[in-house]
Formats: sequence, C-alpha cells, structure tokens
Amino acid sequence: MRFMFEKIIRFVSHYQPYGKMKKPVAVAGNSGPKVRSDCEIVLEIRSEGGIIIELISKVKVLYGESIKNLIAEVLDFFGVKHAVVKINDSGALPFVIAARMESAVKQLISIDLEYLPGFLQENSYSTTRDRFRFSRLYLPGNTPGLMINAGLHSADGIILDLEDSVAPEKKDEARILVRNALRQINFYGAERMVRINQGERGLEDLHSVIPQNVNLVLLPKCESADYIKQVEEEIAGIKKKFNSKNQVFLMPIIESALGIENSYMIARGSENVVAIAIGLEDYTTDLGVSRTIEGSESFYARTRLVVAAKAAGIQPIDSVFSDVADMEALKQTVVISKSLGFEGMGCIHPRQIAVIKQGFAPDGTEIEKSKKIILAFEKAKLKGLGVVALGSKMIDPPVVARAQKNIDLAVRLNLLSSGWINEIPPDEK
Repeated sequence: MRFMFEKIIRFVSHYQPYGKMKKPVAVAGNSGPKVRSDCEIVLEIRSEGGIIIELISKVKVLYGESIKNLIAEVLDFFGVKHAVVKINDSGALPFVIAARMESAVKQLISIDLEYLPGFLQENSYSTTRDRFRFSRLYLPGNTPGLMINAGLHSADGIILDLEDSVAPEKKDEARILVRNALRQINFYGAERMVRINQGERGLEDLHSVIPQNVNLVLLPKCESADYIKQVEEEIAGIKKKFNSKNQVFLMPIIESALGIENSYMIARGSENVVAIAIGLEDYTTDLGVSRTIEGSESFYARTRLVVAAKAAGIQPIDSVFSDVADMEALKQTVVISKSLGFEGMGCIHPRQIAVIKQGFAPDGTEIEKSKKIILAFEKAKLKGLGVVALGSKMIDPPVVARAQKNIDLAVRLNLLSSGWINEIPPDEK
C-alpha cells in the first residue's frame, strides 16, 4: 500500500494562520488495550517553542522518525509553527495518523485546508445500476482497524459509516478519517459506499466523500423524496466545483412508519436511486414493538418496500441481522428475505457475508428450472408458436423473463457457463 501525500489547498483565499484559538488543547483518535491500527493525539498549540513531539509506540524503533516527520509535515502544512504533540500509537498507518493530526488541528483553529493522502489507482473504478448488492458490510467510520483489510472479505459493498456507529463528539474526526480511507484503502472491487448522517450534517459529509470517487451514498432515516432532492443538488454542486464526472448512486434507508408509507415516492426520488433499504431496528422502535426473528411485526413494511422498489425498477435491500453468532437463524432469515423479493441484506460482521451471498444467489434447482423454461421458450419461437408450454403447464412472458433473469445472474456469478445452451445435446433441447 502506498502512502504518498498530496498537499492540496482548498479555499486558500480564506486561510488565515491561527486566528482565534477555539480551545487550548485538542484530543483526536483512540487509544487503549483493545485499540489497533489507530492512535490518540493530544495537541497544544503555543505561541513559541517550536514543535515538540512526544511519541509512545511499540514500533518507535522502526518507524518513530517517519511518524514524527509526518506529524511535523502536517503541522507545517496547516501553518502551525509552535506546538506540543503527544501521540500514543497503536500501529496506525500514515493516512490514519494524518487524519487524526488534521482533526486535532481543526479542533483548535478554523482553517479551510485539507491534507490529502495520495489516491490509490486501484480504487478508480465506477459501478453500475444493476450491480449485485447481495451483501454490504457496515464498518464504523471512526475505527480504522476494521477498515484496513475489509476488502478481502469479498462483500459486494463496503460501507464506511458516519452515522449510528460514530459517537456524536467524534463525527467530525470520523469524516476526515473516512475521507482518507476512501483514498488509501484498497476495496478490491467492492462497491465503495458511505452512510452519511441525517439532515444538514449529512449534506456536510458529502463535501468530504464525493470528491473521493465514492460509488454510492446511503441516506439514513429517509422519510420523503424532498431530502433526496437536497442531496442531489448538493452532490451536483460538489461535482461541478471539482469538475468530477464520477457517477454517484443513492440508497435511501427507510426506518420509520412515515418512510414506509412514502417508500414509492422515495424510490422514485432520483434517477440515481438504485436501491432502497429497510432498517428494522429503528422501524420497530418507531412502532413501539420488539423485533423478532420471525419478523411478523415488520411483514407489512418489508413487503410494502419490496413492492415500491420493484414498481420503481430498483433493488429492494433487507435490514441487517443483528445476531452475528447465530448462522442458522441468519440462513432462515435470508430464505424468507429472498422469498419476499429482497435482493440483498446488510452485514455487521464479515462472517455473515458468505451466508448472505450464497442465500441470494440462484441455487441448483432454480437454475435447472430456469434452463428448462428458456429452452421451451426458444423451441416455441423456432416453431413460430405464440404459446410456450413446459410439460402440461403454460408459460407466460413474466415467467420467461424471471427465468432469464436467473440465468443471467447464474452466468454473472460463474454458476453457469455463458454458452450453456450450446452445451446441451441436441436430443435434450
């Protein structure tokens, strides 16, 4: 992994060194016995004395000088000439150290600069509307130890979360960390997603993530199409400012009774809405009921959302399954979810990914049935028949379309050869 840093100045005309100090000391990052790949920085900006750096790190012998040089470089970039920095390092990578340092500086002084790490070219890809979204893995936006190797778990999407998983007092520094992570972590082809905060804070989040080639933005607790329009306008302004051509898709998350009732309008809120998800923890709380594995309390909401999504031509995505230890219950939930028409689920632990992906992929029985339907359809076409029959059953166009969708899905998942129809012996066609 490369850690070249680009010093990019934004809104430089507004920059004034120091100005009025917000508070005397800033703390950013995390430390403790269970913390890994992170650091805690305590920063005090002074009027004289130069830069003093006190480093505690298990890798001090190997990387102590490079860590200190990076800290000094970040301070110099922000125009800080005199400061005491205490850093407790738990194996943080350079992009994490830089994010924590920038956060500490911005807690003390108002400054419109960004110290950006280099962008990995491996993450320059875009995604498509009909991309698989069987599994999407949520990662707390202020916990770098969980982000670094997340792409190796082969989730269809990786979500860097700025909302519920981040404490209110940590949201500003999480935003900087997520920005850097989008530039420096290899996602290995997974759809690069960010769940922003609600309301105005969410609109502010967009300014940090949109320029970093994010593929999809999740909009939590969405209750109307009006907010989607606000988000679209904000994204358009940011893309224009940076002359960006990057396609940014949207996934509203419905988490209330009002959101469910407005789900169709939300699904049609923008041409960039490619999926709509349901969040059952907040939904059941809104209803004042408990969430159960059976899901009878959310049956109406889930089916209502699926119908809205299908009517709008987008993907319906089911809620996360919160018990990461119960794989059997997860399998049952996936079966039910798929039977209702959902096309994916959220994950809160990597171990859930394989179960969910396997559950939403077409199984052997579905593939074989779909092959027979397609073969019958092709045979009827060759004979010039307007009616398709399979045995004693008549097959109408929607059934053929559904079979073709299963075949296309199986081919894309490498469960079936693209030339499967030519591999069938003539006497079996």
